[in-house]
Amino acid sequence: MAQGKQGIRPKQAGKSAARQPSLSQLRAFAAVAEHLHFRDAAAAIGMSQPALSGAVSTLEEALGVQLIERTTRKVLLSPAGERLAVRTGVVLEAVAALMEEAEAARAPFTGVLRLGVIPTVAPYLLPTVLRLVHDRYPDLDLQVHEEQTSSLLEGLAAGRLDLLLLAVPLGVPGVSELPLFDEDFVLVMEQDHWLGGRADIPREALRELPLLLLDEGHCLRDQALDICREAGRTEGAPVTTTAAGLSTLVQLVAGGLGVTLLPRTAVTVETGRNDALATGYFAHPAPTRRVALAMRAGSARGGEFEEFAAALREAMEPLPVRVVDAPQPVVDAP
Repeated sequence: MAQGKQGIRPKQAGKSAARQPSLSQLRAFAAVAEHLHFRDAAAAIGMSQPALSGAVSTLEEALGVQLIERTTRKVLLSPAGERLAVRTGVVLEAVAALMEEAEAARAPFTGVLRLGVIPTVAPYLLPTVLRLVHDRYPDLDLQVHEEQTSSLLEGLAAGRLDLLLLAVPLGVPGVSELPLFDEDFVLVMEQDHWLGGRADIPREALRELPLLLLDEGHCLRDQALDICREAGRTEGAPVTTTAAGLSTLVQLVAGGLGVTLLPRTAVTVETGRNDALATGYFAHPAPTRRVALAMRAGSARGGEFEEFAAALREAMEPLPVRVVDAPQPVVDAP
């Protein structure tokens, strides 16, 4: 049976409307549904009354249902109109959110920035990063994810993360590196160790020391092993791997189980609270690691991330590191 409004027939089940409704038609209907008065609805959205009435009629034709019951005295929503008014509001709210998100995307340092950080960097550099964001980029919604390097790279490739703060080089195709600084490694040992307090420790001293390292999966473990190999340490020299984090590693050193290597930025935090520990520094050139930001090559926010890297270099100058000059992004060939 045809519906009350002449000329409009219900659509057959399973068939879509012949025409998609426009946003202006949806806004017109939403205004009428709210005000139940054509003149008031037209005034609310800045549209003439004839144009608003025509937009609602066209929407009814596109959807194949009667939305409004028109009488000489008032305007009422049909049962279908009541149901679709709710859905129309949801659609218009989603469009408004889309426009707001697009506006934020056009403005640098606004919206969400999902930053991935490795565990051997996060506790020591995040205070500087967070202070910079708070002071210089107050509209940036920074979300921090602490994970190991392999997981961070997977998240970057999948789009789960936007930017990484980690040790390089990575050697990963399609990833651009924005170097920030180089930092030395420091030897940490018991207070009465014969190397404690020295500033000229030769790398060769690592050949026979009982070395404590992080668990598999931490890039710092691999870097420490590379340093040991460069120093001539043999494969059979004792290496104890029992710690999942630097804090635990340092406590094992304090307990007399061996020595370990810490990046310079971690030394004050990890050794300053334990009088049973001593530090020693290597002779020049000391073993080092480089820390950088990493992003997807060709990222739409590449310019923003380069500016962020420059601001981080400036903010990190007071730290015990050697800030590198701003280079062009290093991109591995795909």
